[in-house]
Amino acid sequence: MAEDERDLADLVAVGLRRHAMAVDVVYDGAAAVEQLAVHDYDVLVLDRDLPEMHGDLVCRELVARGSRTRILMMTAAASVPERVAGLGMGADDYLPKPFDYAELVARVQALGRRSQSAVPPVLTRHGIVLDRHRLQASRDGRHLHLSLKEFAVLEVLMRADGAVVSSERLLEEAWDENADPFTTVVRVLISRLRAKLGDPPCIQTVPGAGYLL
Repeated sequence: MAEDERDLADLVAVGLRRHAMAVDVVYDGAAAVEQLAVHDYDVLVLDRDLPEMHGDLVCRELVARGSRTRILMMTAAASVPERVAGLGMGADDYLPKPFDYAELVARVQALGRRSQSAVPPVLTRHGIVLDRHRLQASRDGRHLHLSLKEFAVLEVLMRADGAVVSSERLLEEAWDENADPFTTVVRVLISRLRAKLGDPPCIQTVPGAGYLL
């Protein structure tokens, strides 16, 4: 998320994380461009009136790169010409301020689905049923009491459809940029997730590569 109103940016980030999303926050356009050059984000929530580098320029640069990242542009200027201009330069959606939080979440989720390969709302594998919209999971009919981070990691593993998922990818998709790549947090969380999923074991460790479900 790129938003120069720090309180608003941090509040929105906390709210999005409650929906099992990994969120990075920057407060100016130059920092946004730096982050976008390093990370492959699904969605960019972009304030149009950013300092250092205007949101319009950030949007144009991202589009010029051919990035798959979807752009939700926000601004206090809510006139139709302003919205048309934002969409015309490559934004995928437009949300005027002030906005309803539930609408912001819905729009981010919709754009996230468009940025990825088609993923069904309910994933199933090894008796595990994961409802991405309701943030609920079960195995063989038994409800799983998962934290949001455990849910996010399980979703990444299930979306991989049997492919190996590296610890680095799990950190990128389920944590934010502040996660230490040398930490044991992934291993610890996988251990907790295995315990909650129960027997028979379904998360395998592939030495030197990662994990698969």
